[in-house]
Amino acid sequence: MCTTKCNIAIDGPSAAGKSTIAKILARKLGYTHLDTGAMYRCVAYWAIKHQIEYKSDIDALIAMISNMNIHFDIEGNVYINNENVTDKIRTNEISMETSKVSTIAEVRSFLVKKQQEIAKSRGYILDGRDIGTVVLPDAELKIYMIASVEARAQRRYQEYLNKQIDVSYDEIYKDIEQRDYQDINRKVSPLRKSEDAYEIDTSKLSIEEVVDQILILYQKLKNKEKR
Repeated sequence: MCTTKCNIAIDGPSAAGKSTIAKILARKLGYTHLDTGAMYRCVAYWAIKHQIEYKSDIDALIAMISNMNIHFDIEGNVYINNENVTDKIRTNEISMETSKVSTIAEVRSFLVKKQQEIAKSRGYILDGRDIGTVVLPDAELKIYMIASVEARAQRRYQEYLNKQIDVSYDEIYKDIEQRDYQDINRKVSPLRKSEDAYEIDTSKLSIEEVVDQILILYQKLKNKEKR
């Protein structure tokens, strides 16, 4: 149990709202949000930028990630070796490549170790696809967020529109379906719900409603600890 601060794991498919919810929870609870998905996006982006054929040259990929310094600032911006890549890693192309890169065992092993080391001191909220099952199986509170493909595609489409990124809704819908298939069927750390996770369907819920549900679960955990 968590006598002071806990670790909170939030898992779920692409565009379910995990990172947005995690950031808000972190601010409300005074926790630190560790966006693990962004770390995998960084690997995909860096490999493309440096023209590393990671599918055929694993050694080059491992050498690359060994020299990557990924960090986040207090506002949630993402940096690779001091380059701000916050917007660059959020394109549709990087999203699809991330799903492929994340199937590579060496990449997952490297990043999981980093994430586990960071979270040892507790007080972290991690979101991804295998946090409750692989990265932090001992997390005190586990959430599994789901949403319909339609709802997720609309959210992602609106997000791109707000950033003035030219993309079609149909393209996003198909990409999310493909991403789901890849994530669920990959051999290494597939997307799945931990047996002790609370499932929340966010399809028809506002951000505030999802946050409130998780805060209620968190308070129940703290109250149980006091008994």
